[in-house]
Amino acid sequence: MVTLLLVYGGLFLSAFTSATLLPGSSEAVLAALVAAGNYDVRVLVLVATLGNVAGSLINWLLGIAIERYRHARWFPVSDRDYQRACHWFSRFGLWALLFAWLPVIGDPITLVAGALRVRFIPFILLVTIGKAARYAMVAGGVGWVASLFG
Repeated sequence: MVTLLLVYGGLFLSAFTSATLLPGSSEAVLAALVAAGNYDVRVLVLVATLGNVAGSLINWLLGIAIERYRHARWFPVSDRDYQRACHWFSRFGLWALLFAWLPVIGDPITLVAGALRVRFIPFILLVTIGKAARYAMVAGGVGWVASLFG
């Protein structure tokens, strides 16, 4: 039981930090756990998705308070990345949230969503769909490769 808690908790933490600008490599952690073959892949994908969405929620909350903190040294998004995310939002609207999983641009997109006061339910639904699809693709790809060699 402790092992499962450590495995799933570690995956959640890795996915959470990966959705913020803290270092994290949740795809690699998920891939390793899927390749090990000792865990339910659906639960792994669910845990990774929940952790990553929770991290994006932190970005959304920071976005709500962006004008107060945007120029603070500790603020996790550079002005350049913020402007790039604003461009994505102006181009794609709410649908840009489906791309919140992308490296570099994904975190600022969720921050801009907060700054633009995107409502909570559409935010959570679109971010969750995009992130779940990404993790399902990673898990499926690893499972497929493992089946070729196993």
